[in-house]
Amino acid sequence: MLELAILGFLYDTPLHGYELRKRIAALTGHVKPVAESTLYPAIKRLEKAGLLARTTEPGSVAAPRHVLTLTEDGRRELRRRLAEPDPRDISDENRWFTVLAFLRHLEDAGAQSAVLRHRLAFLEEPASFFYDGDRPLRAEELDDPFRRGLLTIARATSRAELTWLRETIASLDG
Repeated sequence: MLELAILGFLYDTPLHGYELRKRIAALTGHVKPVAESTLYPAIKRLEKAGLLARTTEPGSVAAPRHVLTLTEDGRRELRRRLAEPDPRDISDENRWFTVLAFLRHLEDAGAQSAVLRHRLAFLEEPASFFYDGDRPLRAEELDDPFRRGLLTIARATSRAELTWLRETIASLDG
C-alpha cells in the first residue's frame, strides 16, 4: 500500500519526502500512520528499481531538499499495479481506498471497470465479523449492542459502496 501511494502521488507531481509523507498520512489517516522509518526505505527501494528519480534543490531556509519524480518506468509500474491489484488490495478497506485514490491513472475505462468488478465480487460474498460455526451472523441475531452496531454500520457502508460500484461500472461500460 505504501509503495502504491508513493507511486500514485508522484504520478501527479514531483514532491519532496516531507510533502509526500503528509499526503500519504492524509490518505490513510490515523489507521496507518507513516513513519519516516518506513517511508524512506520504501522510497529507496523504488529509486533503486528505477521507478523514482531524485534531484536536489536548495532549501529555502536550511539544508537542500530532495525532490522525488516518477520515472516513465514508475508510471508504467503504477498502472500495472492498478490494473492487476493484489487480492489484499481488493479485500482490505485501507488498501482499497489507496487503489481507488489513483485508479484514474489507469486511463482505459474497461480496465478501471475490471478493477471495480473485483471489489464488487468481494463485497457480494456473504461475510460478517462474527460467525456461528461457518455461518455469518447478521446484526439482528446479536444480543451485544456494540457488535450489533458494528454490523449495522458495516452493512450501511457496504450497501453505499455496492450502489456506487454498480453505478460506476455501468457508467464506465456504457
